[in-house]
Amino acid sequence: MEDLLKVLAFDTSGAGCSAAVLVEGRLLAHRAEILGRGHAERIMPMIREVMEEAGVEPRSLDLLGVTTGPGAFTGLRIGLAAARGLALAIGAPALGITSFDALATEVPEEARSGRLLVVAIDSKRDAPFLAVYGKKGEMTGTASPVMPADWEIWLPEGPLLLVGDAAARLAQALPGRDILVAPPRLPDAAAVARLAEAAFRRGERPAARPLYLRAPDTTLSRSQP
Repeated sequence: MEDLLKVLAFDTSGAGCSAAVLVEGRLLAHRAEILGRGHAERIMPMIREVMEEAGVEPRSLDLLGVTTGPGAFTGLRIGLAAARGLALAIGAPALGITSFDALATEVPEEARSGRLLVVAIDSKRDAPFLAVYGKKGEMTGTASPVMPADWEIWLPEGPLLLVGDAAARLAQALPGRDILVAPPRLPDAAAVARLAEAAFRRGERPAARPLYLRAPDTTLSRSQP
């Protein structure tokens, strides 16, 4: 396997924690768990597990992939810090993949049936993060947090397919629209690995930087005015 492109990818952007190893397009190892918390403690052991299962040494990796968000502020920091540390240690580039793209790429083309795809990610606030994908799989427009009062005018006209952990909420709020909801899913490292490999082969190097669509929550100390 010495001349094959080896990719390690992982995701800690939300409730899920996952890691995967892809060698020349073939998924050799994969782990995925739902965690309420504890991503920081779990991600490095999970990475070791998939590396051992795939029989790939860290320094033989050609590429790292990591989700950049949107997602939980703490989870994003954990994943991106791990990616930067590993990239520095092994001398491989770390590519950033958005949670939107990771979810969108997992929806089979035949499932869309001429529908535009809307990725809806729970922001833990009133306004979920939304992004629209065209019939060729490309993101159209700008991803945004959208308040419920604006959903009807923000979403494109015509048949829609919704995916993401806020998809059911949108569909229930818009009963008059032609909307289908894809099976529930979270961003996953296997999708991140495939997208990172594809970008790398195209000569693209998307930065492993957090995608924040709203400011992180902050709390003032009691000693502050």
